[in-house]
Order: sequence, then structure tokens, then C-alpha cells
Amino acid sequence: MAIVQLHDKKFKPFITEKEIHSAVLKMVDKIQSDYEGMNPVFIGVLNGSFIIVADLVREFIGDCEVSFVKMASYEGTNTTGVVNELIGLNHTIENRHVVIIEDIVDSGNTIEKLVELIGKDKPASVKIATLLFKPRAYQKTIPVDYVAIEVGNEFLVGYGLDYDGLGRNLKDIYIITE
Repeated sequence: MAIVQLHDKKFKPFITEKEIHSAVLKMVDKIQSDYEGMNPVFIGVLNGSFIIVADLVREFIGDCEVSFVKMASYEGTNTTGVVNELIGLNHTIENRHVVIIEDIVDSGNTIEKLVELIGKDKPASVKIATLLFKPRAYQKTIPVDYVAIEVGNEFLVGYGLDYDGLGRNLKDIYIITE
């Protein structure tokens, strides 16, 4: 793992692919025990969650369904504080058990907006799963039920996370250098 340059910023190695995989497997085990035999609907939040959704679903044993929504709240390395719904849910979730899957949860603005939107469709339950969680940045009261890895407030790329469109394809997670 070497330093990578994306646009005008440099990033150094932070979490290896092996560490990510191990953490995802532990998170899937918890989800598996909670949803065994329940045919949950996994809802990934695009764009960043596509890799974690794929890895999680491939490890989940039993029936499940997958859908995606597209939300946006970042410009460059900063959150805008405003969450925009770009593509809505096209899946029936009434009386279904829903697990929202995020690549990263920081302020919680996207989660709050998404739980509000999904709640209108009357699911049986809604839980949150995330690859990365920034507990010091989290400002909401909605519980984050499944966390693979807790991180600080640094800006990260790789494994689905991007910097202005670049870096999602990196197998490891990188941290911005100052």
C-alpha cells in the first residue's frame, strides 16, 4: 500500500482490505443472527455503499432482497449539511424488516432523512448498518445498530468512499494526509 493522489489531495494507507473483510464478517454474523429466516430487505445508500452491500449480501445466509437509494450530502471533503434524495426507493417495504446499509456514518444527517422517508412506507422494523462509523461526529439519536469499524473524524477514501468521484475502487481504505 502506497500513497495515492486523487485530484489535489494525497492519501496514505489506513485500513487494509484484510482488516475490512474481517470486520465485515463480524458485522454480518450479528445481522445474520438477528434476521435468520426473516427475508430482510437490505437498502444500500449509493454511491458509496455498493461495495459493502455486495460483500454483506454475499455473506448473508438465507433469503434477502436488495434495493438502493441515492442520497447526497458531500461536496469535496466536507458535508454540506443538506441531504438530497437523488433516486428514491423502488421496492415495497411495508411490513418488511429493513436494514439500511451505509459506507460511512458521520453527522447522521443522511440516516435521519432516510429513516424518515422509509418510515412513511410502514416497515416492520428499520436498523442501520455501516462499514465505518464516526462516533465523535454523530449528532443524531437514531441508533447505529451494526458497525464494522469505528474511526475518527478524518476524511477517508477507498472501498466505495470517494473524493470528488475518485478512489471508490481502492481495495483498502486511505486517510487524507495534511
